Amino acid sequence: MTEPTRTAAPVLEIRDLRLELQAGSRRALPVLDGVSLRVGKGEIVGIVGESGSGKSVLSLAVLGLLPPAIRIAGGEILNKDGQFLNRLGENRLRRIRGKEIAMIFQDPMSSLNPGLTVGRQVAEVIRLHEACSRREAEERTVAMFRKVGLPRPESLLREYPHRLSGGMRQRVMIATAASCRPELLIADEPTTALDVTIQAQILQLMKKLREEDGTSVLLISHDLGLVSGICDRIAVMYAGRIVEQGTAAEVLRRPGHPYTAGLLASIPLPSKKGSKLTPIAGSVPALHERGAGCTFASRCGYATERCRREAPAYHRAGDSHIAACHLLAEEGGSAHAVR
Repeated sequence: MTEPTRTAAPVLEIRDLRLELQAGSRRALPVLDGVSLRVGKGEIVGIVGESGSGKSVLSLAVLGLLPPAIRIAGGEILNKDGQFLNRLGENRLRRIRGKEIAMIFQDPMSSLNPGLTVGRQVAEVIRLHEACSRREAEERTVAMFRKVGLPRPESLLREYPHRLSGGMRQRVMIATAASCRPELLIADEPTTALDVTIQAQILQLMKKLREEDGTSVLLISHDLGLVSGICDRIAVMYAGRIVEQGTAAEVLRRPGHPYTAGLLASIPLPSKKGSKLTPIAGSVPALHERGAGCTFASRCGYATERCRREAPAYHRAGDSHIAACHLLAEEGGSAHAVR
């Protein structure tokens, strides 16, 4: 896969990653097909796509948390030191999780232990990765609660998750993930089920962590509009493949893939007031429905017989912008093909 122009040195690099689902005695089904992605130091990179595109399973592969039925069939996952994460044993991965790479899961209520106070849960992560006393871990927990904007942080230590609002629980999750100042935060749909005001606050908090600690963020979302205001670069996923990636400005201003254009057309914006939104017809194909051609062909108004037969290569759509679409090749590999 050709990549856009490289920026800062990566804290995470994924090279041609392929995942397969082994469903009983049947043939293995492709879950991810040749995914390549880099996250530079201090970057916020967004991965966008509908449910079923492969976004969350990609994050689980990075952390070595894939379910038993899914295996890595090819490719590499490297950290900032050039270590191949997909070759490390569980003991070594356990030391990396939370310390070098941490994850903010989609649903804090199911991710937090309902039987432990939130203060104890954060403090345990700190003590697991760093040599400090219980008191020191508690003091650092209070400092983290304050940093992520939680009210009355000292008394909050003794609260249980069910006594907190959804926004407060998500802030506790961010405090947990950021407590050991990891190089990379993976945020999987971190604003799901939160109102618009709280969503904005959570995104601003991630920007604050980047600015104050140099933390890189891999932000996973189904909402292209939500990530547009925070990400430096955007990768668009569809049916297990990255179909487009580049700087946020280029991808949003001049999408090179019909799927990206369709996502943009379906976003409700003030500028579209009074206009009808245009949803993308159909749905993401199931694993057993994915053939050799372009996986978006069945939903694409530009599709030709070639699209159904042959998977498109990546072509330049801008200076730091690529997309996998036959239309780009037909227009010389650099023109904006999607009108």
